[in-house]
Amino acid sequence: MDAALLALVSTFALVLAVELPDKTLVATLVLTTRFRPWPVFTGVAVAFAAQCAVAVLFGRALTLLPDNVVAAVVAAMFGLGAFMLLREGFAKGRDGDEDAARSGPGPVTFFRSALTSFGVLFAAEWGDASQLATAGLAARYGAPVAVAVGAFTALVVVAGIAVFVGHKIRGRIRPKLIQRIAGFVFAGLALFALWEAVSAI
Repeated sequence: MDAALLALVSTFALVLAVELPDKTLVATLVLTTRFRPWPVFTGVAVAFAAQCAVAVLFGRALTLLPDNVVAAVVAAMFGLGAFMLLREGFAKGRDGDEDAARSGPGPVTFFRSALTSFGVLFAAEWGDASQLATAGLAARYGAPVAVAVGAFTALVVVAGIAVFVGHKIRGRIRPKLIQRIAGFVFAGLALFALWEAVSAI
């Protein structure tokens, strides 16, 4: 498989697995209950594009460092992501999100709805596991465009699920289980990157 295609597919799969049970889906779902679907989807998609660009630029900057330093930083990012996912995966659920989702949609302009959605998701994604993964994969594969496209596509798919069928999906999947699996995957990637860092010394 071509390196760029491998980077794209790997990033898409990992970010999708991380974001399906994450606050991104819940936040988008709640926003959709308050505003019309298309403004929410537009604002969320633009927020994801901006966050992917930031993550990829950070990951690209890492490639200027020595290999062992890059591997150590990637290991730290995946380790942090694993910690965040496993902490939430084994934490008790909160009822606040369901309560917030009960409020009905209001008569708000397209621009205001989109801007609100952008602000909520742009803030929510800072330091998120998917952003850490995107930066780490950009540094690892050296294919920033492919990684950005993979991450953005996965995030948009999650947003689409939340906007259109999120309330049905939430009743059929076990978000905590997916979160735990993704956390262990991150932990494995962190250990592999750490091994690479030690081997490069």
